Amino acid sequence: MLENEAEADGGGAVLTPKRDEIQESSEDNEKKHSNKRLKDVEISVPIVYGTMAFWLGKKASEFQSHKWTVYVRGATNEHLGVVIKRVVFQLHPSFTNPRRVVESPPFELSECGWGEFEIAISIFFHSDACDQQLTLFHHLKLYAEEEFGLLSTKKPVVAECYDEIVFPDPSPAFFAHVQNHPAITVTRFPATFGLPLVPSEHAKEEMSGDTKDHLLSQWFINFSDADELLKLAAARQQVQSGIVKLRRRMVIEGVPQPLEPACVL
Repeated sequence: MLENEAEADGGGAVLTPKRDEIQESSEDNEKKHSNKRLKDVEISVPIVYGTMAFWLGKKASEFQSHKWTVYVRGATNEHLGVVIKRVVFQLHPSFTNPRRVVESPPFELSECGWGEFEIAISIFFHSDACDQQLTLFHHLKLYAEEEFGLLSTKKPVVAECYDEIVFPDPSPAFFAHVQNHPAITVTRFPATFGLPLVPSEHAKEEMSGDTKDHLLSQWFINFSDADELLKLAAARQQVQSGIVKLRRRMVIEGVPQPLEPACVL
């Protein structure tokens, strides 16, 4: 099991979230920073990606035993179309057209099959957010690890991962149209920072892309209420505050500041 993966077959969830910081190549970085960037501002997008599998029961055959869905959703089921442009799911090569492209939220696809395999999930962002894609990997689970007795057609096997996509030093346009969006968290910004709101060009998606009323939502794992998330947010805030204070003291004392790494893994 991945360190941030949670599984459920009607039970609870284990959560150890991680963060994926979006970094641009040196060439892209030079181009982007020729324009205005919001220094010391950080935008976080909590997401959940995973699979949900139902046994077909009497309808099951040798090669069609389960119906499953793979998806990327907001951690609180808010739509992600304000940040994500499209998602590409790379299935096992035995499927017809194994590269599936979903151009609008909800970012998901459903299939039938009999075997478990790893799915590559490539997330592409709107141009004002980031030019690079983020690729995640998730193992499709059809059977619960604690499988005792008969399979059930009513209770699915759910395997979900919580993650946070982080955008450091965003463009003013990107920040302006996401700063008050319910799926977005501004995790760092100067105390005196202010920026007027502008209409989101993705406003239509905001009305129809959430997963709050999704047919599978009753089975989604609730990551937003986990105590671990609250502790993580508080700890991160404390660390960021300490970093800011340390940098200020170094500037006052004339201590040379170390160069920031080219990328963060």
